[in-house]
Amino acid sequence: QVQLVESGGGLVQAGGSLRLSCQVSENIFNFNAVGWYGQAPGKQRELVADINVGGKVNYADSVKGRFTISRDSAKNTVYLQMDSLKPEDTAVYTCNARILRRQFWGQGTQVTVSS
Repeated sequence: QVQLVESGGGLVQAGGSLRLSCQVSENIFNFNAVGWYGQAPGKQRELVADINVGGKVNYADSVKGRFTISRDSAKNTVYLQMDSLKPEDTAVYTCNARILRRQFWGQGTQVTVSS
């Protein structure tokens, strides 16, 4: 079974930065894409950013210019660099890997941005 393990969440002040890591238990190129979803309190989970097997990246409009997704294929790890954080970025961030119709999820990591 595919396992995704996130790390790097925490509490940060507005304007600060965090880097999330998602380590995947197998070769990340086995998947069509790997990315991050965020679920704010009382809201649905939404795509924040993903990167496909060809390296194309995709961002939610709300994070463009502030967040950067990247990967280290040697470590089977995908990162989300979060800069200029805002209180509205507060959410549980969950790593996702998908191939065809199958999706795999991590356990999630809390990011809290204080004003």
